[in-house]
Amino acid sequence: MVDFARFDARHYPTLGVREGYAAWAPTYEDTVVDLMDLRLLERLQIQWRAAGRVLDLACGTGRIGAWLRAKGVQRIDGVDLTPQMLAQAREKGVYEGLTVGDITDTGIPSDRYNLITQSLADEHLPDLGPLYAEAFRLARPGGGFVLVGYHPWFLMSGIPTHFDRAPGEPVAIESHVHLFSDHVRAALGAGWRLATLEEGVIDDAWVARKAKWDQYRDRPVSFAFVWLKP
Repeated sequence: MVDFARFDARHYPTLGVREGYAAWAPTYEDTVVDLMDLRLLERLQIQWRAAGRVLDLACGTGRIGAWLRAKGVQRIDGVDLTPQMLAQAREKGVYEGLTVGDITDTGIPSDRYNLITQSLADEHLPDLGPLYAEAFRLARPGGGFVLVGYHPWFLMSGIPTHFDRAPGEPVAIESHVHLFSDHVRAALGAGWRLATLEEGVIDDAWVARKAKWDQYRDRPVSFAFVWLKP
């Protein structure tokens, strides 16, 4: 892990994870960009309809759960730290079970899921080891773990996860920089095997959405690891 404070170019007031996402919950789906994660998920060579039982870690408002259901996944559970986010996920009606909890220590029985997903949350963890270990514990033998994240290059460009708490009042959520080597070390240490890695870059679609990001064109903004449990 590299301390994000060394790269912070915005110097926004910073909130803790639970407090930050509680404040962001009312506007989260209006501001998060599908290009960050859903477009990467579309690129993965996964038979989603045949995925079986899926756990959506850090499920938030249920964006990923809704996407999974649209892909034909029938059995989805979700875990998130923030009750305000889970309230919106519950309204989507795509989850069998929703739990308020820590994604590194869910309390869910072991070997329960064919596939585990986690999107846009790893940068809020000071240490990746407990996340990969918990996902490995929860996955059935032969199961998978799909992790989509905010690219460390973009964080190291000084832009934290942030939102407007009120008009003209940007705030950041506590962030940590994890290099890809940190992910590989933590995942292999937990027992995972790497299947694939995809990266998303700033392109025309991004610039059409965020014109000011033209200065970052062709730079990586997000990534997706797919891990397999032997």
